[in-house]
Amino acid sequence: QVQLVESGGGLVQPGGSLRLSCAGSGNIFSIGAMGWYRQAPGKQRELVATITEDGSTNYADSVKGRFTISRDNAKNTVYLQMNSLKPGDTAVYYCNAYARPVGSFWPYNYWGQGTQVTVSS
Repeated sequence: QVQLVESGGGLVQPGGSLRLSCAGSGNIFSIGAMGWYRQAPGKQRELVATITEDGSTNYADSVKGRFTISRDNAKNTVYLQMNSLKPGDTAVYYCNAYARPVGSFWPYNYWGQGTQVTVSS
């Protein structure tokens, strides 16, 4: 009923920038909190940043000052601007959203398919 599709990943040199996008589609009644998580090889998935419907943000300490999360509620889209990228940022990045489908009384937790970010020289 609700799909999240990420885009914008790729290969970038250390110190470079990337912008990830995640668009929600389907029979969406409303979307609440949205966020980005990442999973590096051999590691657990970890929170990168979250943003509430009214724009309040939260960041992992490792990305504070370098990454910026934002959203466009009219487009059901969340963004992650990543600057000053480091090799340690290499991971698959996943979009997450609490969305209420049309016809549902409750919201559900949805995940995108992930997009690879590789930081390497």
